[in-house]
Amino acid sequence: MSTSPTSRRTPSHRRATAIGAFVAAAALLGVTVQATTASADQAAAGTKANAGAMPQQLSPSQRAELIRAADASTAATAERIGLGAKEKLVVRDVIKDRDGTTHTRYERTYAGLPVLGGDLVVATARSGAVKDVIRASKARLTGLGTSADVKAASAEKQALGVSKADGSTKLKASQKPRKVIWLGDSRGGAPKLAYETVVGGFQKDGTPNELHVVTDARTGKKLGEWQGVHEGTGNTQYSGQVQLTTQQSGSQYTLTDTARGNHKTTNLNRSTSGNGTLFSGPDDIWGNGQASNAETAGADAHYGAALTWDYYKNVHGRNGIKNDGRGATSRVHYGNNYVNAFWQDSCFCMTYGDGSGNSKPLTSIDVAAHEMTHGVTSATGNMTYSREPGGLNEATSDIFAAAVEFNAKNASDVGDYLVGEKIDIRGNGTPLRYMDKPSKDGSSLDNWRSTAGNVDVHYSSGIANHFFYLLSEGSGKKVINGVSYDSPTYDNKPVTGIGIDKAAKIWFRALTTKFTTTTNYAAARTGTLAAAGELYGTSSAEYTAVANAWAAVNVGARP
Repeated sequence: MSTSPTSRRTPSHRRATAIGAFVAAAALLGVTVQATTASADQAAAGTKANAGAMPQQLSPSQRAELIRAADASTAATAERIGLGAKEKLVVRDVIKDRDGTTHTRYERTYAGLPVLGGDLVVATARSGAVKDVIRASKARLTGLGTSADVKAASAEKQALGVSKADGSTKLKASQKPRKVIWLGDSRGGAPKLAYETVVGGFQKDGTPNELHVVTDARTGKKLGEWQGVHEGTGNTQYSGQVQLTTQQSGSQYTLTDTARGNHKTTNLNRSTSGNGTLFSGPDDIWGNGQASNAETAGADAHYGAALTWDYYKNVHGRNGIKNDGRGATSRVHYGNNYVNAFWQDSCFCMTYGDGSGNSKPLTSIDVAAHEMTHGVTSATGNMTYSREPGGLNEATSDIFAAAVEFNAKNASDVGDYLVGEKIDIRGNGTPLRYMDKPSKDGSSLDNWRSTAGNVDVHYSSGIANHFFYLLSEGSGKKVINGVSYDSPTYDNKPVTGIGIDKAAKIWFRALTTKFTTTTNYAAARTGTLAAAGELYGTSSAEYTAVANAWAAVNVGARP
């Protein structure tokens, strides 16, 4: 006889070794390791955040009502903020502060064409007065024609050639060229009529390809490109015996998290396409702590997704990736010997490879947080995944991966400012990335320089990672959770940290209310200072610390 589905919270792998049992006991007893730094102690006694500027938790129906209201007034809003007659606004998202201020994020169209880089955020007070407008581009859209001199087929051919030159295979245009208005260059420039083509297939390492290529519709020149699949790597060590929320239907259980938007975890079983098969079983016991058991990676991914959901909801008031209460999908066992993980908007999913020799699945806490954060970024600031905005996009995922890991307080995977320190991708035991001194990986940037936009986004992200570490913990030598750090500064002056909790609140507010598709490092400094001012006041130690931390990575000057 079948029963109605019910939620279950069960251990992920009771068939554990003696070591696993010890770790489980420590977790059940609430044993945690706290950060012990002078800066963290100082932060506890510092300024409290302005409660009114904190985000209000919205139910899916409350969010939907705000979006409906914003949709109904797009024409009036466009007129109030001075858009032209051919310009229209399309609502992407609305968030609300506790003081009643709403931050409505819009896309723009011109003569019916999408405007890439035309996004903006309008902050409106409870009274209805416009408090601020943050634009991805300040260029005016006037006098633009919509007739192309270049044929769409030429744009498609160019896009396929660009992707082929990058080493991608099995290429095809998954989205045929569409006419757009191009404002997406973070360096500025006049608006242009263009084509956007999306090329599918696979990147050279086996990652799915969603390369966006923008072609000038007048001259045929390539104007820009960015990858739609957001990649990242992290720890693959397991988290001990943990509790999972699953679903029971009759005599079967599935890895469906009914407490978190029905987030599902599926098994791709070495495939590189499709949704995978939802993990199911008769005993609600998932994995045994060993990579050879297919359920183990599923349990890790399911647990990491739950921790990330809880972090965003409990700390920042965000109800899921899109703030709409909807869960995503975690797909594990992608490909063969695939040493990566990635987020895709198109499937609203995180996907994890099993690592070298299929023995180290990339399914730890910070990997899940990194990939889910790409989804949050896509739904908010949506910094284009190329040049400086791409570095900020990638850094945002590292930043919240660290924040989630510290917040989780898991005794088996304590919080740190290292990325991939346990998966040994390099084969020599060193981490993939270091937030305290990014250049220790041999490629990442410690500080901003004029050519930062030409560096791969996983390495230009070092600038923001370094900033965030300094803002959280300060400069110089220290030991946190058993890890030694020694963070330098560009100007050789010290920085005093404010603690990771405050630093994360500032970055989150900037991401959700200040950042846009074209945000570069200078704009990120402006946005985080504004966020710090709203949360803690412009005369606060926190505001000063933000300015000092940016100056310490060569973005702006100290106060």
